[in-house]
Amino acid sequence: MNDLLALFSHCLLLSLLAIGGAIATVPDLQRMVVVEHGWLDATQFTGAVALAQAAPGPNLLFVAVVGYQALGLPGALAGMAGMLLPSTALTLMLTRWGPRRRDSLPVRVFVRGMAPVTLGLVLTSGALLAAPVMRQPVAVGLFIATVAVAWRTRLNPLWLLAVGAVAGAFGGLST
Repeated sequence: MNDLLALFSHCLLLSLLAIGGAIATVPDLQRMVVVEHGWLDATQFTGAVALAQAAPGPNLLFVAVVGYQALGLPGALAGMAGMLLPSTALTLMLTRWGPRRRDSLPVRVFVRGMAPVTLGLVLTSGALLAAPVMRQPVAVGLFIATVAVAWRTRLNPLWLLAVGAVAGAFGGLST
């Protein structure tokens, strides 16, 4: 019961940090689940996030998969409830408050200031999730090639994901 309460309360706080989407909370959830409590190891955590991201639906599903792998069905429910309650309540309040103040200077400054915070959180999540395979030359090469192609072309990102999937299927990216 204490573990469920810990996961629920931690997800309550993470919900308010989910600027740029829930995926931005991956580093802190990983710290709690892997480092502090040892419910999962780093590979299990990364696999849970990858599985949830591959499934159709919102990217928030990784919280349920991590919670389930760590503490079973009650863990999935505790994690999802913790992530959904504060952000849903805040969204409902802001949808009533925001439209009238959208063009005010404080709101515009706040929105502009959140862009680098969002970028930093999402980049940190990506680095954490890539860490288990980034010791392999094939993975590093694919990473550099993917960044270069995405930056310099208009190629659909699904093709880049397909290349990574093929490399993984042939054992080029095993952890």
